[in-house]
Amino acid sequence: MLVELLFFPGCPHVDAAREQLRRAFSTLGETPAWVEHDVTAETAPAHVRGYGSPTILVEGRDVTGAPATAGLACRVYLGSDVPGAPPLRDVLAALRELEDGPLR
Repeated sequence: MLVELLFFPGCPHVDAAREQLRRAFSTLGETPAWVEHDVTAETAPAHVRGYGSPTILVEGRDVTGAPATAGLACRVYLGSDVPGAPPLRDVLAALRELEDGPLR
């Protein structure tokens, strides 16, 4: 399972996104494990470029279903239980979908 947290330096919501990941893994009874990428770094993988900060990808897909866009932007997650982070329900749904079978 590949889970990635994308961010850029100075984003005030990265810690909130990390906490959502910890909560999601805990809810599923899994050991928290993810890779973090600074999307502004020259060494960042091509597939993470264009996403705002913070973004959580599970097997290369944004947990909210949003596509990558041009430019850097702070993301806003309306209706999230944690301001500035993807909703826990979306993170859980992405992780559960992966547990139930391959993503399509």
